[in-house]
Amino acid sequence: MPWLELQLTIDAAAQPRAEAALEELGALSVTLMDAEADTPDEAAIFEPGVGETPLWKSLTLLALFEADADRGGLLQGLREALPELEPDRVTLRDVEDRDWERAWMERFRPMRFGRRLWIYPWNVEPPGDRDPGSAIVRLDPGLAFGTGTHPTTALCLEWLDSLELTGKFLIDYGCGSGVLAIAALKLGAAHAIGIDNDPQALTASHDNAARNGVGDRLVLCVPAGLPESVRCDALVANILSQPLHELAPHFAALCRAGAPFALSGVLAGQEAELVDRYRRCGFDDIRTTSREGWIRIDGTRS
Repeated sequence: MPWLELQLTIDAAAQPRAEAALEELGALSVTLMDAEADTPDEAAIFEPGVGETPLWKSLTLLALFEADADRGGLLQGLREALPELEPDRVTLRDVEDRDWERAWMERFRPMRFGRRLWIYPWNVEPPGDRDPGSAIVRLDPGLAFGTGTHPTTALCLEWLDSLELTGKFLIDYGCGSGVLAIAALKLGAAHAIGIDNDPQALTASHDNAARNGVGDRLVLCVPAGLPESVRCDALVANILSQPLHELAPHFAALCRAGAPFALSGVLAGQEAELVDRYRRCGFDDIRTTSREGWIRIDGTRS
């Protein structure tokens, strides 16, 4: 059946009002995208931190409605909720039926990170003559974020590929689609815990772990569900600068001595304060790596 798609471009400050208005008007789904991204892939897969909204200056919202929705009523409702909205920032169009939660998969292709690690869409079969040392993750992000195409995820995947993880226990804080925890397990880690406060993220991580045959080695929980006694051999957190700053003492308590750690979701210019914060909390050998305006911070627990 056909649908009605409403596209709306707004400043980030108006996002909560816009999203609430669209849901009140009966939107079946609302997708947030970076209005200033160079490519659709970059726009659709930015990874918000735990409890965070996307860190974008302007956003494009795509809302899907029943085909017979009252178009005049939709536009009037938006004008009432967003009086500052300019008419040329709203468009309506009829679209054919499709799986909107997975439409972006048409653009998602196999990607290599480091020497061994590959990320494949769940519906693309890896070649039979691949290197036997390869670690392949089959991924369907579903309603969560994280495929590897965003620089923050790519930086973390390359870091994981550089580690010796055989038999180790890893924590992925802000796991999203589960891609980092699953990659660690595919690279030899014995066990992993994925932590996220978004139930959809935990569902996506569970499904992806089962698809990759590592569901029995991945435990998923909300932050409050993590046992106090847990200590890990490696930790990765791809969230945002502010929660990374706040979580530094907690991460120090979670890491065993000598455990490698990596942080991402950090914008260029934010790293100096975080590096100082983590040094003061007991982390050493701290390095930074930059890509497309994003920073990875990594080192070891003292």
